[in-house]
Amino acid sequence: MQRPPQEDFSLKETKPHLGGGKVSGDKLTSTYDLIEQMQYLYVRVVKARDLPGKDVTGSLDPYVEVKLGNYKGTTRHFEKKSNPEWSQVFAFSKDRIQASVLEVTVKDKDVVKDDFVGRVLFDLNEIPKRVPPDSPLAPQWYRLEERNGNKVKGELMLAVWMGNQADEAFPEAWHSDAAAVSGADGLANIRSKVYLSPKLWYLRVNVIEAQDLIPSDKSRFPEVFVKAILGNQALRTRVSMSKTINPMWNEDLMFVAAEPFEEPLILSVEDRVSPNKDEVIGRCAIPLQYVDRRLDHRPVSTRWFNLEKHVMVVGEKKEIKFASRIHMRVCLEGGYHVLDESTHYSSDLRPTAKQLWKSSIGVLEVGVLSAQGLSPMKTKDGRATTDAYCVAKYGQKWVRTRTIIDSFSPKWNEQYTWEVFDPCTVITVGVFDNCHLQGGDKSGGARDSRIGKVRIRLSTLETDRVYTHSYPLLVLHPTGVKKMGEIHLAVRFSCSSLVNMMHMYSQPLLPKMHYLHPLTVSQLDNLRHQATQIVSIRLSRAEPPLRKEIVEYMLDVGSHIWSMRRSKANFFRIMGVLGVVISVGKWFDQICNWKNPITTVLIHILFLILVLYPELILPTIFLYLFLIGIWYYRWRPRHPPHMDTRLSCADAAHPDELDEEFDTFPTSRPTDIIRMRYDRLRSIAGRIQTVVGDLATQGERLQYLQSWRDPRATTLFVIFCLVAAVVLYVTPFQAVALLTGFYTLRHPRFRYKLPSVPLNFFRRLPARTDCML
Repeated sequence: MQRPPQEDFSLKETKPHLGGGKVSGDKLTSTYDLIEQMQYLYVRVVKARDLPGKDVTGSLDPYVEVKLGNYKGTTRHFEKKSNPEWSQVFAFSKDRIQASVLEVTVKDKDVVKDDFVGRVLFDLNEIPKRVPPDSPLAPQWYRLEERNGNKVKGELMLAVWMGNQADEAFPEAWHSDAAAVSGADGLANIRSKVYLSPKLWYLRVNVIEAQDLIPSDKSRFPEVFVKAILGNQALRTRVSMSKTINPMWNEDLMFVAAEPFEEPLILSVEDRVSPNKDEVIGRCAIPLQYVDRRLDHRPVSTRWFNLEKHVMVVGEKKEIKFASRIHMRVCLEGGYHVLDESTHYSSDLRPTAKQLWKSSIGVLEVGVLSAQGLSPMKTKDGRATTDAYCVAKYGQKWVRTRTIIDSFSPKWNEQYTWEVFDPCTVITVGVFDNCHLQGGDKSGGARDSRIGKVRIRLSTLETDRVYTHSYPLLVLHPTGVKKMGEIHLAVRFSCSSLVNMMHMYSQPLLPKMHYLHPLTVSQLDNLRHQATQIVSIRLSRAEPPLRKEIVEYMLDVGSHIWSMRRSKANFFRIMGVLGVVISVGKWFDQICNWKNPITTVLIHILFLILVLYPELILPTIFLYLFLIGIWYYRWRPRHPPHMDTRLSCADAAHPDELDEEFDTFPTSRPTDIIRMRYDRLRSIAGRIQTVVGDLATQGERLQYLQSWRDPRATTLFVIFCLVAAVVLYVTPFQAVALLTGFYTLRHPRFRYKLPSVPLNFFRRLPARTDCML
């Protein structure tokens, strides 16, 4: 039996031991005060000198083995070198140390068995402790020893110290937790990294006209259009209405371009010679580096571009240049914000051009502490396991924590910082299972599995307060919603200027170009799709890559696909909003029907005061709203919002609805299932169609009041308006308001159950439904 959502999927407040006890005077407390300190034993192997030869030829292939109990790490080896340099760091978690002696051994790599060269031993009780901002510990030369303690030829330069995850050596160190990972690619895939999204621009191509085109068939009127290609984006204009060799379009084409600009804009003027055949008349390529950039709505200058045509002559490609030209206005739009996220979860709203950015209003700090109860994500050597890492995205900055190998309760304790430019933005933190521990080429095309994600809106956080909560990681599967574990975060939003932050609430959400020259909804959808594709491709080319499936999940790429569950959830959200209006209507109906006589009498008195003193109406309304706000302050939310399965209608979704939501686009389901879903969608659309038709009918009745479509009804309405104008002119307004109000609030014994005369009159008015087929 499924546990109730409020018990299983709830947000839990925690009290972790942050900042290592907040030692006064310690810089770590102010820099890394949102995470729990984790102690590590660091070993920096720098180099060796004068190592003795071991082979018959007297040569040596040295490497270093660092061993602590059952944990063992090795450096790379060098061929035939007696003075090697490694400069590698090893980190051993103090929580897993079970030995009292650290052993650093130099060995000679051999085909059969590696030879022992010498070693250095350290007693763990005598290893110094280093706490940032102390300078790094200087490495020292240590004489190698035999196993019996006798000194041998050769020295090893080492630095050994106890530190924590704030140490600058931590990110690039070999970790004992990852001893099972092999290869440079595998190690690179488990380390923490910071990524930056590429700088995105909207590219506007205003195709104006072309001149002196030379179509191949001069006996017909050309049907010319322009096709523009940028990378994998292709758009075309409509066919020109002027079917001449000097066609005109004056049409805008919008693209997304990313710095650095790698591909030119390619335009081709084509003639539709038949329904399925287009012939290229000429083409040109425009490098984006030389395109004008504009920051506001002022138009850039137009330019003429020469068109080139390639003609095949006797098996070889010959380029012929001629005088055909195309007239265009091409510019990179710096005044827009390129939308690459869902507008509901945007983490950045700044325009592309940096000179239009306003100063930051604060700092967001997030400590990724740990996770608990993670679900097994894969099977390795016959047993279930999970290799979890986190990705956090805010603005252009993406961070990826290190991967904790084979743990259902990983502890990351990594802290990251972002500049905040707008409080009405959202940070997204996702948890994933690493399927690339053996490097990218050995994973067989595996995809990193999603474990869950958390969204936190900054405007819901109090400034300078540390929020420490355990968030449920919820993922929707075809079988239903499933809790994959919990992630423990510490979040703090610090405000540098309260005045600037309050001023932001009066500013437009998007840059002003979105309002001065708005893009259409279809344009925004297409551009958002192109932007997410560009971001995912660029980040997947980083080293180590932030893979496409990770980026798309963090950016909610599939959120626009039809979902019966999501539609139900949105319907219930609308009903929740309208519920307030309905409640007020029910309350007013109770007042009118004298359900509570005392309340009704008080409303009469209040109404009488407001009519006699109308200057009190607006102050009374705003005072009432002020008092309500102050009253609700006692019950203000104390926790950040989190994923709500009940609000999402995920806890009671029908299996077929979930199967439809996870279906591909276009569909891959059998015909009978598609027919059933289509019929279901038709029935739902039929109800919506009826509601929309009823709304249209009411609006048309209002229009027909004075249209004389029903001459008797319009006559009655016109006479009523004349009488009302005379009566209202000779009668004081306050008397009319009092009579209307008291009539509305009259006692039930003076009421009739039949509809009122105005309502009867309105319902009898005609509408255009009579003209519908």
